[in-house]
Amino acid sequence: MKNLILIRHAKSSWEAPLHDKERPLTSQGMQNAHLVSSNINDFLPKTYVLWSSTAERAIETAMIFAQNINYPLDSIIYKEELYTFDERKLEKVIKSYSNGYDNIIIFGHNEAITNFVNKFGDVYIDNVPTAGFVHLELESDSWETIEKGKTKKVIFPRDLK
Repeated sequence: MKNLILIRHAKSSWEAPLHDKERPLTSQGMQNAHLVSSNINDFLPKTYVLWSSTAERAIETAMIFAQNINYPLDSIIYKEELYTFDERKLEKVIKSYSNGYDNIIIFGHNEAITNFVNKFGDVYIDNVPTAGFVHLELESDSWETIEKGKTKKVIFPRDLK
């Protein structure tokens, strides 16, 4: 069995004239990332790896979550291929992962995340909001052969306010 937790980066700023990958989190985004990450410990597998898109907003979100779940910051793995908005590309990346990992937490982007969780989960989600957490349990021994699984837990910032 494989467990995949997808977390959409927290709210990012459009104020400064930056390239998309360089946009930082807003103060509201930071607050929501802290709020959600402070409420997920009971829903995490015993062991897992944290992988993040290389976009600044995803990196900052991953670091906030890592701090709040006591995951070593220097153990976060940054993957350029997770900087995608296309669920087909996200699926291809996930299906290429080593089977040595059974539990993966990914920090990424929409539309890829919402469309991926709707394809592989059993609960329809209209939109995974910024800082949204979705845990999928996939009945497979291989990432390459994952198919539709169970949506085990969904936590959105609005649920905690």
